[in-house]
Amino acid sequence: MADQPQPRTLLHSAKSLDEIVVIGGGGHAKVVISILRKLNRHRILGYTDLEDQGAVLGVPYLGSDRALAVKAVGPKKLNAVLAVGQVGLGKPRHELWARLHSLALSFPLIVSPDAIVNEEVSGGEGAVVMDGAVINSGATIGRGGIVNTNSTIEHDVLLEDWVHVAPGATISGHVTVGRFSMIGAGATVIEGIKIAAGCMVGAGATVVHDLTEPGVYVGSPARRIK
Repeated sequence: MADQPQPRTLLHSAKSLDEIVVIGGGGHAKVVISILRKLNRHRILGYTDLEDQGAVLGVPYLGSDRALAVKAVGPKKLNAVLAVGQVGLGKPRHELWARLHSLALSFPLIVSPDAIVNEEVSGGEGAVVMDGAVINSGATIGRGGIVNTNSTIEHDVLLEDWVHVAPGATISGHVTVGRFSMIGAGATVIEGIKIAAGCMVGAGATVVHDLTEPGVYVGSPARRIK
């Protein structure tokens, strides 16, 4: 399946009160549900998960992801949000999205009203921007990205598809983060760095040199351990 970025302006995410289904019933889903309610642009039908977690913040369980095949039948695409958190690299989330994308589903960009998003910022299909995140001018968030709580994305940063920036992380200006990578909680990436696809930057690490090959990087300065 072709999987090319399809940027859209973050300031113009979903505009109408459309129905939406939440994919996932864990802790990450709780945060996403809260953001959807604050936005007041969607009516949440329920959530899907491999197991019934009971009502999640009052949102009912619809069944496994196979239930979406039934819900998605109709003249108009059903909205869905991928609310499965990323621990490690983004490939599992991408694989789940790829399976679901064959259904008549639309994955709108979700941006918390409590995030700060400045001018000339764009984001891809299915990306989610959490409370307290700051995204400065000229930044691009790829398809399926997560910009998590209180993280900072500085000017002219490129986050390629399926990148997760964990809570409290800081990415300085003119940084490129490759596809599927994760920047751990509280990590810092200094200006102008290039991070290869498939890199896991550990919590609290400081990246001061380009990361040119996939792997796990920890420490200050960050070094590859595997």
